[in-house]
Amino acid sequence: MLMAAAGRQRTRIKKQFKEGDGTKPNRHWRSLFLDYLAESSNVSESARKANINPSRAYKVRREEPEFARQWLAALWEGYIHLEMEVLRRLREGDQQTEDSDKYDFANAIRLLNVHRENAIRAQAEQRNVSAAEIRASIDRKVERIRLKVKAEKQRAGSDT
Repeated sequence: MLMAAAGRQRTRIKKQFKEGDGTKPNRHWRSLFLDYLAESSNVSESARKANINPSRAYKVRREEPEFARQWLAALWEGYIHLEMEVLRRLREGDQQTEDSDKYDFANAIRLLNVHRENAIRAQAEQRNVSAAEIRASIDRKVERIRLKVKAEKQRAGSDT
């Protein structure tokens, strides 16, 4: 579980950063926010689920280095979840969402590319290796995913 160290002084939140918070925020909002962020990689949605204003989360990230580190780790985890979901769908031929819509592989790959640098920084920090090594590894993975999507499209086109 991702949590800030006990006993640490917390960031003082000004009124303008509290606007939009739900009823009194849970005092454990940090860990809730980080858990949701790891699931979705979506800051706004994670803040909503943690019952806080996104501005609060951004302010705390700027002012608390440990929270910033945990935020980065949560984004990396979310990146890995998305990558695994795309690979699972490609391997199993699962191209439908729960709502019977077509899974948007192009958008998933776009999101993987958008979060690529954050994933590189977080992974390099955790593995204690260079960002260049991680970047090359991620580039190889994304290219394999692209090739699988292209092959699936070609296979689907030839089946008709």
